[in-house]
Formats: sequence, C-alpha cells, structure tokens
Amino acid sequence: MAPPAARLARLSRAVSFSACHRLHSKSLSDEENLKLFGKCNNPNGHGHNYKVIVTVRGEIDPVSGMVINLTDLKEYMQEAIMEPLDHKNLDKDVPYFAEVVSTTENVAVFIWENLKKLLPMGTLYKVKVYETDQNIVVYKGEETISEK
Repeated sequence: MAPPAARLARLSRAVSFSACHRLHSKSLSDEENLKLFGKCNNPNGHGHNYKVIVTVRGEIDPVSGMVINLTDLKEYMQEAIMEPLDHKNLDKDVPYFAEVVSTTENVAVFIWENLKKLLPMGTLYKVKVYETDQNIVVYKGEETISEK
C-alpha cells in the first residue's frame, strides 16, 4: 500500500491587545496631517482594542497530526505581538513606530516581521489585524505590487 500523500493545511490563532496611537507623519506639516488623518491626528492620541489573527501553513505531520504545535504558536504570538504592543502607546513605546506611521497597515507589517523571526521558515501565511470591526488589514508578506 502506498504511503498517504502529504496534506497541506492552514491553522489560525487569534489574540487581542489594547494600544493607543496617533496618526501623524513627520513628513507632513501639522495642517497636512490634520487634513489627512482627521480626528485620528488628535495630539493626545486615541486607542483601539485590536484583534489579530495569525495563519500558518504547512504539511500535517503524520505523527503529531499538526501543522504546528499550538503551544508553540501561542508562545510565538505572545513574544511577537502581546509583549511589544499590548497596553502600549505605539508611537512612544515601540521603537519601530518612531519613524513609521502607526497605521493598521504598518502594525500588520510589524507583527509579520516579528513572527517571521520566530516561526519555522516558510510557515507564516497571513496576518489579519482588526483595528475595529469595520477596519481590517490583511498582510501576507508582499513587498510591492508587481507590474504585468
């Protein structure tokens, strides 16, 4: 009897964190920032309860039956997301955002880059960040839109 074919699966895990930020670009004047970001440019900032869904992919291990051990994924997410971001002022407490506007798009990139360093190579598939129920960013590690 032939061995079973390898099966590829995707596994997702969610976490939530609370953080505040101010949308403000150092490349723009105060007037330009206010026009672009509106109330999100409030000098005192504002906060969100973010939800992050991380999806990994890989072959289902024939012995363990898992793509990745959920305990390991939970620890990676704790280190890459919760420790640097939860209950923080993104602009003041997270060095990455000292020079990068703390949009949800850039939060997703930050999380991707942190997780990529921890997860087994090639397993990270998608980072989905909910800033609100209406504002959601999906990042899959793409760097640019390729021209056809």
